[in-house]
Amino acid sequence: MTTAAMPVWMLRDRNFHWGDRTHVMGVLNVTPDSFSDGGQFETLPQAIAQAAALCRAGVDILDIGGQSTRPGAAQISIEAEQQRVIPVIEAIRASDDPQLSQVVISVDTTQAAVARAAVRAGADLVNDISGGTFDAAMFSTVADLGVPIILMHIRGTPTTMQQHTDYADLIGEIYDFLERQIETAQAAGVGHHQIAIDPGIGFAKTYPQNLEILRQIPVLRQLHCPILIGPSRKSFIGWLLNQPDPQQRVWGTAAACCAAIAGGADIIRVHDGDEMVQVAKVADAIWRQRLPDDCSPTT
Repeated sequence: MTTAAMPVWMLRDRNFHWGDRTHVMGVLNVTPDSFSDGGQFETLPQAIAQAAALCRAGVDILDIGGQSTRPGAAQISIEAEQQRVIPVIEAIRASDDPQLSQVVISVDTTQAAVARAAVRAGADLVNDISGGTFDAAMFSTVADLGVPIILMHIRGTPTTMQQHTDYADLIGEIYDFLERQIETAQAAGVGHHQIAIDPGIGFAKTYPQNLEILRQIPVLRQLHCPILIGPSRKSFIGWLLNQPDPQQRVWGTAAACCAAIAGGADIIRVHDGDEMVQVAKVADAIWRQRLPDDCSPTT
């Protein structure tokens, strides 16, 4: 499952050597209505405290989002999204904590204007759950900014997506969508080496379809892009465990992350930083034959 041939991403003081190990993206939702932690990190002090905790846990990327993308979520204005996200990015960059101030930041947005403002404030890449389909200016904006972008598969919008789960060929259609969006991004000036992909677990997918995606991750390797998988606390885990509380799905999330890493995921997007950093270290030792940096081999 090596991806060593893919170009390295160099962001701040970190090099992302794809295939060497699993990189962990920590979720920071600065929203009142996200499915798992809406309202918990809505104020600036709460957001900064959670950002610092994720950094201490060892996440590689901090993914900051101001627009909820839970099923049924309504779209807020660009201005409202910026008012939630930009002060958090600015405060992180101004932090006296060097670990926090230099963390790699991803902005979770589908709006080109938010992406541009976030990068100007200190974000390093864009995570677009629409795969570049919600805002026609996204690809040209990212090309102009010269930052990487993560393209996710979705049908419809968060408001309507669970009405669009009828696939003739689930994996084939996800693959075709991502391939098409990669080509569209390149036509707008985004380098292939700056693109990562996400099959969109939980977005216009039934519970069994999410499981099938986890089984079929290796198919996406043919697109020659880093692969992000985001199963954290999602409802298919609650379905399997009969657990309605998203915050009580940590063990199920750990199992899903192990499956993703075994399938070749390069990035896992998670809420529980400390726990999933540990999961990634052990899973990497098993499937990538990579020991943690602070672990000395013994006989």
